[in-house]
Amino acid sequence: MELGATIRNFREEKGYTLEELARKSQISPSYLSEIERGHKRPSLKTLDKICSALNIPREALIPPEDKISLGDKIRLLRQEKGLSLKELSAKAGISFTYLSEIERGAMHPAADTLNKIAAALEVPVSLILADTENWIGERLKKMRESLGLTQSALAARAGVSPALVGQIEAGKVRPSLKTIEKLAQALGVAPCSLLVNRDQLEEMVASMGPDLRALLLNSNVQEVLKHICHLNEKQLRFILKLIEVFKESELE
Repeated sequence: MELGATIRNFREEKGYTLEELARKSQISPSYLSEIERGHKRPSLKTLDKICSALNIPREALIPPEDKISLGDKIRLLRQEKGLSLKELSAKAGISFTYLSEIERGAMHPAADTLNKIAAALEVPVSLILADTENWIGERLKKMRESLGLTQSALAARAGVSPALVGQIEAGKVRPSLKTIEKLAQALGVAPCSLLVNRDQLEEMVASMGPDLRALLLNSNVQEVLKHICHLNEKQLRFILKLIEVFKESELE
């Protein structure tokens, strides 16, 4: 959302007219109107005045720039598994230096390398590549409410403002990795619980019958699935065709 529109939304939520907010911010109504319409970009000093008048942190209007990167997700998943950089690089069959560069965001892994990392972490590639920004607020709200916490209570635990928690849950603010780590600690969960969406996977497993779940726990089946999950569509179709041919030959 544009800065001006966000300021207008906050103003309207507070029940302020444009003139009232301008007076509280000690800026002219015409200048505030220009800002809200996106015709003017306020200085940080002016922005701080507006935030003070609205009683919100600056972060509620200007989301942190340190977007959650692919490397951040890999690092958090690695830490969740209790693996060191050296251990994960050995399991994935890639160099320690290369993995370190990936986690720092200095390098973007090739598809084959990403498949190796995902296999070593024992998670599907889709779990690492999934866009978290569209659902993290919903996940945060669900976890907060399950603990019986208000936004203010969670904010106090995490050392952030209630307004920031509200904006994240509403999907209006993109939280930084540092903020996610604070919120996760306040909720008593690993940061990956907020970043990695396992809900759909868990729901799918829960809907399976006991025989199918037992089959999926078989080590031989898991080994086959590990190889299959890294195939592209063309390769998968080829494997399925081979299975069909094998089944037909069994019937003859």
